[in-house]
Amino acid sequence: MKVVIVGASFAGITAALAVREQHQAAEIFLLEKQSGIGYLSGGLHLYFQQAIDQLSQATFVTEEQLLAKNIQLFLQHTVVAFDPVQQVVTYKNQGQTGVISYDKLILASGSNQWSQKIQGSQSPKVVKYKYQKDALAAMQQLQQSHSIAIIGGGQIGAEALNDLLALNKKAHLFESLPYLLAKYFDEEMMVPVQKSLSAAGVMFHFNETVESVTEREQQLIVSTSKDQILVDCGLFALNIRPSLEYVADTVKRRRDQTIWVDQYLQTSAANVFAIGDCIDMRHSQFTQQRYLPLVNNAVRSGLVAACNLVRPTVAFSGSLRTIGTKLLDYYVASTGMTAAEGCFYSGEIAVTSVEQVVSPFTGNETIKGKLICDQATGQVLGAQLVSKVNCLEKINTLALSIQTGQTIAELMQNDYFYQPSFANVLELGNQLGAQAFWRTVHED
Repeated sequence: MKVVIVGASFAGITAALAVREQHQAAEIFLLEKQSGIGYLSGGLHLYFQQAIDQLSQATFVTEEQLLAKNIQLFLQHTVVAFDPVQQVVTYKNQGQTGVISYDKLILASGSNQWSQKIQGSQSPKVVKYKYQKDALAAMQQLQQSHSIAIIGGGQIGAEALNDLLALNKKAHLFESLPYLLAKYFDEEMMVPVQKSLSAAGVMFHFNETVESVTEREQQLIVSTSKDQILVDCGLFALNIRPSLEYVADTVKRRRDQTIWVDQYLQTSAANVFAIGDCIDMRHSQFTQQRYLPLVNNAVRSGLVAACNLVRPTVAFSGSLRTIGTKLLDYYVASTGMTAAEGCFYSGEIAVTSVEQVVSPFTGNETIKGKLICDQATGQVLGAQLVSKVNCLEKINTLALSIQTGQTIAELMQNDYFYQPSFANVLELGNQLGAQAFWRTVHED
């Protein structure tokens, strides 16, 4: 079996390694338009947080590791088309055009940060850092600038605030939604985080859509729906669209132009699969598909596609949109539905909030937790955590509760370790489940 994979980022590399594990005799060809592989898109964040000494350390895999698995890697090969009838892929390399045939094709070409809606966003003063070469240029520009506009208040933009504050920069953050990380958290959960960031000097511009950026001498004018701000440079913190120029009309597309796939990640063309940022994900609590370009989604979809190459075997479970990060002195984590999204849910939701001391013998720091469940069935639908203590791993347990369909009665009984130096008698997950259960019983 000859497997060709387009794109060597998280999804493509995961798929290649998983195919090798399951099909020892397969020929695996990995085509990548960049000159290198394995760069972590958060490398600049790691560098500014002094977790690494240089960007070249921000990698999750090397060429040597792939070659050791007998995966053939073709760098600087830009795929320009594929023919699902003849089962061939056309690419360009150093001005030359070539073709490669396949038995199975996996499309994993990822996404890009170019915006067609924000005029002037292609300016070199608006830095992007998804790829290593862009990150190197961004590093120099950000270090030389004093005032910087961050466009986008999602996880990328929020983490960028940390970096700029560490560099003593003046940061403006522009977000069209009313608060930070609004797709992942309810507003009251972000209040202490935003207060902390504001106190550190961040200027928030919420409910403001950036319409254009214009160079003026050595600076940049950021024009929004409400105002104009003069800064030294901008930082583009949005994942806009998948890189699918080569797909054309060869496979069925969704309305947002992502590739349609079935539950086994098979496209409308025989022997062609699509994964990662090329596709929409089914959000576990909603029927409609959503574009969720997260690394964990890319990796999981790569694993599943590899399982289904020969026959439909493993259905993709969709995404809970689980995230976790640190913003100044706060750890924040979220999974599943927010309460604000309850209006899109088919049933009625119930919301429970608790605040708990991390451990009675390690100080007075607390974890604030929020749980969203189905009012009628008690099924867990979402959770959010905010604390000055590292609580990020707890969100994984709560995500698993949602993914396995647990009810609040079952969450209340989840089995957790207890050791007084590290945990409470009643673990946070147990307490969230118990409080939600008691609230439901009381209301009945």
